[in-house]
Amino acid sequence: MRLIYKLNIFTIGLLLFTSTGCKDFLVEEAVSLQTTDRYYVDQAGFEDLVRSCYPLLRDITQARNLVLQGTDMFTFGGWPDAANGAQGDPLNSYDVQFNSEHPDLAALWDLLYREIGRTNTVVSRAEVITEMDNTLKSVRIAEAKFLRSLMFFYLVQQWGDVPMPLEETTTPQRQVERVPATDVYAQIIADLTEAESVLPPNATDYGRATKGAAQHLLARVYLTRGWNYDNSLGGSPADFGKAVEFADKVIAAYSLEPDYKNLFPLHSENPLLETFPEQNDKNPEIVFAVQFSDNVLTYSGDQTNSEREEGNDYHSIFGGGVEEVPGAIGRTSDYNRHLDKFITTPAMYRLFDPDMDARYQHNFVDAVYALSNVNGFQPSTGVSIDIPKGDTVLLFRPWNNPAAPSEKGLDVGGTMRYAVINTDEFGSVELSPYHSRWKTPLMWKFWQPGIPYGDAFGTLDYILFRSAEAYLIAAEAILKGASNGQLGGAEVYYNAIVDRALGVNAGAEPQMAQAPENLSSLVSVSYRATAGNLTIDMILDERAREFLGEYMRWYDLKRTGKLIERAKKYNPWTAEVGTDLSDKHYLRPIPQHEIDRSIPAIDQNPGY
Repeated sequence: MRLIYKLNIFTIGLLLFTSTGCKDFLVEEAVSLQTTDRYYVDQAGFEDLVRSCYPLLRDITQARNLVLQGTDMFTFGGWPDAANGAQGDPLNSYDVQFNSEHPDLAALWDLLYREIGRTNTVVSRAEVITEMDNTLKSVRIAEAKFLRSLMFFYLVQQWGDVPMPLEETTTPQRQVERVPATDVYAQIIADLTEAESVLPPNATDYGRATKGAAQHLLARVYLTRGWNYDNSLGGSPADFGKAVEFADKVIAAYSLEPDYKNLFPLHSENPLLETFPEQNDKNPEIVFAVQFSDNVLTYSGDQTNSEREEGNDYHSIFGGGVEEVPGAIGRTSDYNRHLDKFITTPAMYRLFDPDMDARYQHNFVDAVYALSNVNGFQPSTGVSIDIPKGDTVLLFRPWNNPAAPSEKGLDVGGTMRYAVINTDEFGSVELSPYHSRWKTPLMWKFWQPGIPYGDAFGTLDYILFRSAEAYLIAAEAILKGASNGQLGGAEVYYNAIVDRALGVNAGAEPQMAQAPENLSSLVSVSYRATAGNLTIDMILDERAREFLGEYMRWYDLKRTGKLIERAKKYNPWTAEVGTDLSDKHYLRPIPQHEIDRSIPAIDQNPGY
């Protein structure tokens, strides 16, 4: 098969600067100008080639629009007013603008195939590396095949039938063939099965692919193929049994962290009380994570990507900025930057028990504090107050305990000296002069204190796989017909994650809103599972609570066939404007630039 995917050719230059005692100028002499054909020929070059496959993961996981937006979990800022012709972004409204020209499609497509190009180079060039321990070389090849499988897994879920290059591309070609999804899944499983048999339980360098990473991805792949989207994946009920088998292996090898918050950056919700605790991104629950660094010279994305971020940007992309509230002191790291790129839907808050579920308290900041003194602030006409540094200026009430009118702020006729916003008002009210933009609680799951103000600059690793997901993979697979796993039935696996979140309240009946989409309803229902009540929607709710903002939500909804139902139910933009959301959106349009550069032009997905 001949394909056009370009391989980045890494050129390594070395300049030698010399000087002598009798000359006051430098003599430059280029002693090495390496190419891939001259560099990737021995163990040192081959090791560098394998290492080059990892940095691009930073860029790929930060190209998350097609994974988080347009779901039940995240949406566009400022809820729509259909009567006034409001128009959101295409990823949430699913209108005609979401077509093959959308830039996020090309961005993710190109990143994934660039990574495949690098891993293919590892596989193709391995045979010329003769002076290297064969066991070590096999491990490095397995790392490349694991990473290649992950890329193809993302591609086949997003686009269905996709090109599947398996060898290094050395000459440009314009003939491109889309391979059936059935064959792509077969290749993914073959590569991962080989990788799982070769990779060590512990990597020589932390962050490399391991046996556990391959097992985790196999569990997710088998679970997805078992659902057999549109009868196109070659799946069967036996796949659910394999999903449980590999999930159990991950669970046995990677123990759950007892306290959920220790998986993520530690911080105080009040910046004035911040203690800047020591951060640790190595946890026994983590199976595979994208590596970042404390060294500013090495913590950016791939150096060949002009759009790369400088560091992990997950602390800055979720909504709820504070720069316009009283007492804010501009662009500082106290609250840092919040770009409103991903606004948590109001229904998401209502999936949690705010009183018992520790994830609610870690993920959301329900109070904003003045970072400086404010004298003579006027929250309403005829009222003037002084706000001391450290006072509350904005309070978000939990869904199960809304504020009565008298408990609201002075600006709306209440008695409180700060703004109070109930959950049914998140993102939809303007309580000027306390703030001038749509307000939702800060989503601080990935917040890291003490880093420079800006879009990125985070230094902690970004978790892709952790064993908590293996529990829910097993629960879902058993619910779909697999035999009980080593821990028991589906409800046992499911409740293990719920009870971790409940901490000292383990075994209790946590309450979520019975109708999360009905923002004014206070009727609740337990989200503890029994052998008879567990459903796919309960598992999706639990995955939402546990993996809020992690790199998987669209894939969850695609796999289970719940995208249309849940997005229209819980996403304000999709519910109000996204009347075009239909079955065709279970596959993305092939990027137009890929169609244009292929001869003959490859086919577009149906409906686009």
